[in-house]
Amino acid sequence: MKPKFKNHKKLPLNHFILAIIITAGTALLCKPLANTQNYHVVSYILLFVVSILATFMGTGPVLLASSLGAVFWNFFFIPPHYTFKIEKTEDILIFGLFFIIALVNGVLTTRVRNQEKLVRDREKRTNALFQLTKELSKASGMEEVLTVAIREIKNHFQTDSFFILQDGENILTDSGRLQKEKKLTPAQYRVAEWVFKNGRTAEATGPNNETSFFLIYPLPGTRISPGVVAVASDEMLSGDQKSYWETFLVQISNALEREFLGEMAQRVRFLDESDRLYKTLFNSISHELRIPVATIMGAADSMLNSANSDNMQAALSNEIFTASLRLNRLIENLLNISRLESGHISARLDWYDVNDLVNKVTDDLADELKPFSLNVSVPDSVPLVKIDFGLMEQVLYNLLINSTQYAPPASEIELLVNHSNGKMVIDIKDKGPGFSENELKKVFQKFFRADESKTGGLGLGLSIAKGFVEAHGGSISIKNLERSGACVTVQIPTELPDMKNLQEQNDERQ
Repeated sequence: MKPKFKNHKKLPLNHFILAIIITAGTALLCKPLANTQNYHVVSYILLFVVSILATFMGTGPVLLASSLGAVFWNFFFIPPHYTFKIEKTEDILIFGLFFIIALVNGVLTTRVRNQEKLVRDREKRTNALFQLTKELSKASGMEEVLTVAIREIKNHFQTDSFFILQDGENILTDSGRLQKEKKLTPAQYRVAEWVFKNGRTAEATGPNNETSFFLIYPLPGTRISPGVVAVASDEMLSGDQKSYWETFLVQISNALEREFLGEMAQRVRFLDESDRLYKTLFNSISHELRIPVATIMGAADSMLNSANSDNMQAALSNEIFTASLRLNRLIENLLNISRLESGHISARLDWYDVNDLVNKVTDDLADELKPFSLNVSVPDSVPLVKIDFGLMEQVLYNLLINSTQYAPPASEIELLVNHSNGKMVIDIKDKGPGFSENELKKVFQKFFRADESKTGGLGLGLSIAKGFVEAHGGSISIKNLERSGACVTVQIPTELPDMKNLQEQNDERQ
């Protein structure tokens, strides 16, 4: 059996049989009135029965009932009985009127009923289209739109369907976008491709001409065609059903086109962003690598090709060492951002003195901090804190380097450490130009630099600091100071140490 669309227009044969039975039964029940002067009443009874039949049967059965009613009344009830001869003129007139009234009444009643049914069907279809539009408007993403479309086609047309969409380059795929398990055979794919290119409906058969038939319809689009839809049927629709189906497809196609264009726009934005990041990263790395490498090469060449004094040799060696540190810092930042993006960062917490952390970082940055006045404040009341020393060292290092890049020479940089409400709070303040409102929103993004014309680096320092702070379960924020400069605040949750337990742990380690 070939699958078909649901069809409401077929007229059941049993309606004709039922019309014959009801009309004949009514005549049989009225048989006792045949030999009386009340045989005219039978015509009214038969007329009433025809009117009743017209309320639930089609025109054909009603016409049959009207004709049979006239025949039965003439043959069984109008004298002389059991003949079609009518002797009285009034009976001839009544018979003619009965036949005409029965036909007109039956046809008109049927027509009114059909009009009423047509109005109900149109209202139902309008409501179905409204619900479809509503569901499609709420759907977000291609998969949700396809889920709604397949469900609504099943509900209103009683047939299975699957959608084959293009890949963005006007090439049709060979499987359903949502139903990955459904694949077209080579022959079906050729038909689907023809439908997609020509915008016309075609029929496709299953493998080896099996009974799996498909009607493949194009999905019309205003700017692009999303693809085609295959339905399990071999029967073309016509009339109102065809118009209803085409309107259904237009609504679905518009929603698919909307999502399709959205996916394409997102893909373009992603490619543009990737290209922008690639260019930024390439230019930044090229610039940052060129400076220390050129320094190392120049210093090494001077040492190899000239007889320099010990002081000159020491100065050149110091330049090589400084450039190497800068190169190492660049590589460390790239490795750290890679670790953050891969999710391989986890804090290994232990108890440390904040003074050790501050001293270690300020010693490593002694040369960078020379042009500035560094004011460090760590109150004696600050207890031991439970942190990952290596991660927090990198956080503090990046924040101080960032301040030296933006603060004017000979200005003051403040490093303040406090402990309150179960948190270690670090504030780093500088006298730099600060940030605009737009820059404050982007300052922790990768490769972002507030003023590329004045500072070096890749724009990764604050992004790495944010990742390491969050690995501690803490938070980092930045704000402009009232007069000038900016303040970065780091808050790390840490419990108060139990000195007795710490002493026992130290003894065990020793």
